[in-house]
Amino acid sequence: NRKKQEDKKQIDISGIQIFKMTPKKNCKECGCPTCMAFSMKVAQGAMDISQCPHMSEDALAQLSEATAPPMKTVKIGAGENEFSLGGETVLFRHEKTYVSKTRYAVSLCTCMSDEEVEAKLAEIPHVDYDRIGERMHVELVYVNCDENADAAKFTALVEKAKGLGRTLILGCTDPEIAKAALEVCKDGKPVLNGANASNYEAMVEVAKAAGVVLGVSGADLSEIHDTVEKLEGLGNKNLVIDVTGADVKETFKNAVQIRKAAIKDGDRTFGYPSIVNLHKIAAGDLHKQAALLSLFTMKYGSVIVAEHIGYAEALPLYGLRQNLFTDPQKPMKVEPGVYPLNGADENSVCLTTVDFALTYFLVSGELERSGVPVNLIINDAGGLSVLTSWAAGKFSSSSIAKFFQEQDIEGKIKSRKLIIPGKVAVQKGELEAKMPGWEIIIAPNEAVQLVKFMKDFA
Repeated sequence: NRKKQEDKKQIDISGIQIFKMTPKKNCKECGCPTCMAFSMKVAQGAMDISQCPHMSEDALAQLSEATAPPMKTVKIGAGENEFSLGGETVLFRHEKTYVSKTRYAVSLCTCMSDEEVEAKLAEIPHVDYDRIGERMHVELVYVNCDENADAAKFTALVEKAKGLGRTLILGCTDPEIAKAALEVCKDGKPVLNGANASNYEAMVEVAKAAGVVLGVSGADLSEIHDTVEKLEGLGNKNLVIDVTGADVKETFKNAVQIRKAAIKDGDRTFGYPSIVNLHKIAAGDLHKQAALLSLFTMKYGSVIVAEHIGYAEALPLYGLRQNLFTDPQKPMKVEPGVYPLNGADENSVCLTTVDFALTYFLVSGELERSGVPVNLIINDAGGLSVLTSWAAGKFSSSSIAKFFQEQDIEGKIKSRKLIIPGKVAVQKGELEAKMPGWEIIIAPNEAVQLVKFMKDFA
């Protein structure tokens, strides 16, 4: 239809069209050498049009809409618990990159006993750890209002959930009950997930009054599309779409078709983040839910709600998410510097390797298992592996010596014993020449051999 065609034209605006509306100052304040270069990056989605400080208001208004991603970016939560959902521009990560990572929620319900609620609230904070500088935890709590609950019971449960300090999603289709519950939690900017074809007019007023994101659901894709169009007609584009169907098959179909319609067909009515509620399609089956958490992380769930996420579920799931939502053009890396392990101090031996995340976790894990105090020195190697960075000149004797000098390693650590990866043993002589006073020791080729090596060394 005409609306789809117009939206698709907006998405496909060219760099030349953008360039014609720029001030053509070539001021470089945006970080690009020329206005043409800036225009091409905006057209590719690599930069935002607002990064030009001299763009006229009229041009900014026109181009902001034209260059906006086909999926709207929606913010939920407040303060340190604020998260961005959506904003995606591709169906597959290898095409470019994904933008906003999937967020996970654990569900509570008014149908649960007080003991069950307390046990769940105590369980949720248990998963909380760091991996490659990123906090891994359950970010959201989904509070569901069953058909037999009244405003007092639902509000009481919302208040309990609010005490965890996590962003809330309120699953409630009754406008009056939702309004009462929002009074106690609206400052945290929760999601009100409850609009449908029968109540959308009342629910949009409740959501607008509280200033929160509104979740939309429907019996099928056609009903969801019509309801979203009506909500947009009422002036609300601060939405998420609940794609949960009657079963796994329907839910998967909804998630894929909605994302495809937005990204490939340019249908901005479907251009909103999605919610997948596993409690509705796999109730009580925690093993199935664990599998579905991974499935919908890969296939377009912006928020996934499960009944339980413990360490057994979290460790592989968050690793998958971190790999999926990193830019494929930028290697995963850790911060270069000195990492004391096993109570290491200035007199402990040094071991150096590269900043490639996989290398760091393998090496640090084995070193910790050895129990030997050691200062792990991570060099800035551009996020490349040992042999790749050595071949590229980023983990050479010169770069290692330079890094030690820049980081003032000799001023921080008294030990003059340095262990280097066995795969770059060829650098031993050069390092001894460029780092006088240091004893260079060759480690094994594989990280798994480090435990025995370190114990024997100690």
